[in-house]
Amino acid sequence: MENQEVIINIPMEHMKNVFGQFDHYIKKIEHTLNVTIVTRGEGIHVIGTPHEVEKAQTIFENLTALSKRGNQITEQNVDYILSLTFEEKEGQILEIDKDCICHTIQGKPVKPKTLGQKEYVDAIRDKMIVFGIGPAGTGKTYLAMAMAISAFKNDEVSRIILTRPAIEAGEKLGFLPGDLQSKVDPYLRPLYDALYQIMGADSFLKNMEKGLIEVAPLAYMRGRTLDNAFIILDEAQNTTPAQMKMFLTRIGFGSKVVITGDATQKDLPKDQKSGLEMAERVLKKVDEIAFCSLTSKDVVRHPLVQKIVKAYEDYESKQSKPKRGGTAR
Repeated sequence: MENQEVIINIPMEHMKNVFGQFDHYIKKIEHTLNVTIVTRGEGIHVIGTPHEVEKAQTIFENLTALSKRGNQITEQNVDYILSLTFEEKEGQILEIDKDCICHTIQGKPVKPKTLGQKEYVDAIRDKMIVFGIGPAGTGKTYLAMAMAISAFKNDEVSRIILTRPAIEAGEKLGFLPGDLQSKVDPYLRPLYDALYQIMGADSFLKNMEKGLIEVAPLAYMRGRTLDNAFIILDEAQNTTPAQMKMFLTRIGFGSKVVITGDATQKDLPKDQKSGLEMAERVLKKVDEIAFCSLTSKDVVRHPLVQKIVKAYEDYESKQSKPKRGGTAR
């Protein structure tokens, strides 16, 4: 098949953002799509087979559109758009970018960055209870927190309740210094970090003093009915089936619940079943409950984190397969 050449015009003010430092993104697109890219003035010349040239053109048009919307193009953006091209879904990246949940205290927009994250955010909007299950770095907790703060600011709920199982609660907890709140705070720190970044420390502390925002260990939920609240249960893989049932039966009228967890990072004793895994089996057919599975494709931290998650997924998949002539160990 004969090669063809296409000229793509990119405004000068967006070139650095779209091309990356030392044209790193151009080289990545060249290598992945097996095309030749030459930069000349405000235009870039893409040479290759018609199919690959068309893909490259779509990618550069999408990256330029993202840049024009004020986004800082990252290597993760480029990697994700490239992965979408092989599924013929590269055009959907702009639809994902339109969905702005809220802004951080510095004014940075909080948006889903992958199709998996977009489906997760849409499920939170549509369903009363959503389970977000996936590896570290997929934005499960952060996006849930952003949705909670947005609902709170829009008066859709009257309070936010954030909870986590303090898995080391018991004898070990007693040796930590300070009062009970000081002892459990380290286990809840990731929830505080997200609140500070999105809401700001002053606003968070004021609302916490008023009882409008509550951050507490899961054990504190027992015996309560939680009406008109946005409730997030984080690290749910560390709940027991009894704890999960207790938590789910606390939910009252006007409430919305997001439960996040990573089944591969359980800290429970080996003989203890996870409440998250049991809930997925028991509740998968219940209306108003959604289960969203995020994967290594949805990791939005440093690109190395995505590679680490993928490597562990591949290794665990191989370990779980029975070996020839015997059973899996």
